[in-house]
Amino acid sequence: MANSAGSKKRARQAIKRRAHNGGLRSMVRTYLKKVDAAIKAGNKEEAQAAYVVATSQLDKAATKGLYHKNKTARHKSRLNAQIKAIA
Repeated sequence: MANSAGSKKRARQAIKRRAHNGGLRSMVRTYLKKVDAAIKAGNKEEAQAAYVVATSQLDKAATKGLYHKNKTARHKSRLNAQIKAIA
């Protein structure tokens, strides 16, 4: 356990940050699921609209350090390819 005042404060901050980041990650996953659902339903217009929102959220999460930029790029690329494949 933390002994000094500074390390106790850092422990408190880590708890707050973990809770905040968990909420952001959950939100991003929700937007990704919406895109996935639209793709599985075969609705190209809805998928594209959801994709725009999801990519924005992914990029914001990447700038905050929640995800690595290559991971967000990979997700965006794969989702876009799936949307384009909808006939």
